[in-house]
Amino acid sequence: MSALVLALAAGAVVGLALGALGGGGSVLAVPALIYLLGFTPAAATTASLIIVTATSITALYAHARTGAVRWRAGALFAAAGLLPAAAAGAAAARLPQPVLTAAFAAVAALAAVRMLRPGAADSGAADSGPADSGPAVGDRAVAVRPVKVAGTGAGLGALTGLLGVGGGFLTVPALVTVAAFEMRAAVGTSLLVIAANSLASLATRGATTAGVDWALIAPFTGAAILGAWDGKRLAARVGGTRLKRTFAILLLAVAAFMLVDAVA
Repeated sequence: MSALVLALAAGAVVGLALGALGGGGSVLAVPALIYLLGFTPAAATTASLIIVTATSITALYAHARTGAVRWRAGALFAAAGLLPAAAAGAAAARLPQPVLTAAFAAVAALAAVRMLRPGAADSGAADSGPADSGPAVGDRAVAVRPVKVAGTGAGLGALTGLLGVGGGFLTVPALVTVAAFEMRAAVGTSLLVIAANSLASLATRGATTAGVDWALIAPFTGAAILGAWDGKRLAARVGGTRLKRTFAILLLAVAAFMLVDAVA
């Protein structure tokens, strides 16, 4: 099977996961780039950031049209993560490849465990809720807990910069618990945070970005964006809970494989 076909297929799967679950699909992008398309772990995290940035900005536009983005609070949350994202992005290229692979496997396993937990927030289902026409609850919460919000935003920024993942599976719960967002606003605003952190990390990866195979990344990204729209329809037909469990099991298997590969 040609690399172009693999890139299109992998991008479609990543997009379906993002659209159906509201996050987590980018965690599949890195292993797909490494094991299907032959990228090194460092190049895969850089390419993943490009994919995450493009898909997040596209989805952000769609959520913003429905009023589900809290711009002021989201900007404050994202601002705290910009420097950590940039610093972690610069450090990622200097880490040994097995360490980077093992760290990514641990984060993927964490994402899977969160999805399998009973009562875990189903961000995909939250997207279909009614628009929040009231005051920006998250904006008021940020003013009350600036230190906590800044610390959380910094940690998420570092995660994005180091491993090339959007971190939606962590950003959404963080906005709900730390900034007191209702779920629909958390999903929409998380896209602003993810896009900002991804761009900050990419800014420090100039040399690595120059080596990215755009002939594969461009179709991968395009398929992911298109797949995200189909993912929303898939979630409506199959159900978010069943999809989330299936995805979590797949993610656990991928994490286990990557961990074995890192220590072998």
